[in-house]
Amino acid sequence: MANTSTTLSGKKPRLSIAQIINMSVGFLGIQIGFALQNGNASRILQGYGANVEELPNFWLVAPIIGLLVQPLIGHYSDRTWTKLGRRRPYFLVGAIMASIALCLMPNANLLTNLIPPLWVGAGMLMIMDASFNVSMEPFRALVADKLSSEQRTLGFSVQTVLIGIGAVVGSWLPYVLANWIGIPNTAPEGHVPPNVVWSFYIGAAIFISAILWTVFTTSEYPPEVQASFAEGDEDKNEVMPSGGLMTIFKDIADMPKTMKQLGLVQFCSWFGLFSMWVFTTPAVAHHIYGCAIDDSSSATYQTAGDWVGVIFGVYNLVSAIYAMMLPKIAGRIGRRQTHAFSLVCGAIGLISIYFVKDPMWLIASMVGVGMAWGSILAMPYAILAGALPVRKMGVYMGIFNFFITIPQIVSGIVNRPLVKYAFGSEAIYALVMAGVLFLVGAWAVMRVEDKDDVVVVGE
Repeated sequence: MANTSTTLSGKKPRLSIAQIINMSVGFLGIQIGFALQNGNASRILQGYGANVEELPNFWLVAPIIGLLVQPLIGHYSDRTWTKLGRRRPYFLVGAIMASIALCLMPNANLLTNLIPPLWVGAGMLMIMDASFNVSMEPFRALVADKLSSEQRTLGFSVQTVLIGIGAVVGSWLPYVLANWIGIPNTAPEGHVPPNVVWSFYIGAAIFISAILWTVFTTSEYPPEVQASFAEGDEDKNEVMPSGGLMTIFKDIADMPKTMKQLGLVQFCSWFGLFSMWVFTTPAVAHHIYGCAIDDSSSATYQTAGDWVGVIFGVYNLVSAIYAMMLPKIAGRIGRRQTHAFSLVCGAIGLISIYFVKDPMWLIASMVGVGMAWGSILAMPYAILAGALPVRKMGVYMGIFNFFITIPQIVSGIVNRPLVKYAFGSEAIYALVMAGVLFLVGAWAVMRVEDKDDVVVVGE
């Protein structure tokens, strides 16, 4: 626990690398859960009887749940203080719920006597989404709570490294179990392949273990200590409002200028990302492997899909490596410039897919995407945290999630008719559009106000 006598001076103490890693280990578990969901939820739901055209409806659940849950969790975590602190109780409860859902989703067929397995699977998907969001939002606020401006970029970069590692592990786990361990990857109709089932079990175990690591190795500053920090001088005498949920709407209306400016950056980034996640497989299968537009069952299409899984692992690995460089880069050229550069690299990566003929070259495309992804997970939060009132860090981190979930919802609704009618069902143009949006985001971030950015000069 932090020593109160050493922190009442109004300056947050510097934390060691080990302390920063400990507070973010839980994010590794969260991202393994996300990766397992992203890579396998569709095949599980299809195995339970969902039609392909129904899948987008299930996937819209994730951003909608995040839109509703994260501001509430942020609001209440700002007002919570227990023996476990203010943030840790929330991500511990979220981890327990998510781990249970991870274990139950691939076993929904066991409840067929009560409820159709498709609805059980969909319900578990909804619980997972809600639980991931309950766990995730307090982690962002915890870093902002604990770290000074000088260490904030490092803190969010460490989170991004662990996110990248978790995403690689979760993405490749079913493949490793099937091809290296020999666990079967086929199952009778209505059942989930054993390698996927065991992947979810392992993911659940890592998830809860990682959260517990952070809970037991990380302390939080008591309210009186947190209130003493002077990084936001205008907030030192702020009185915490005693109202209920209506205060969230007031907080939205009083959103800091920097947060509003980041809204366009985030919209372009996450609209593009959602487009990439949805359309990369059909785009690669048709544009590079030569499959027919309506072909989703041939061996060639499955080969393309397997390769997309590999290159997605590549961009997550690149993001983890690149995140370790972000504090140094941002220290040299500034946070806004760093994020703009990273988004331009991502735009080049996405647009280059249109010109690729050999699937191996997609690895090069994913290097740029990985750089953008690593920055998207770190730099906007590093820029934002310095503009937020100390006493409302949690609720504003939750509200900031609007700028992640809303563009995904819009992308999910708009892209279906856009690809069908404007792009002639050529999914590759959705990736090109995503690249163009990254360029717009790079332009927009250069117009964001970042008052407490620290640039190292002359070293």
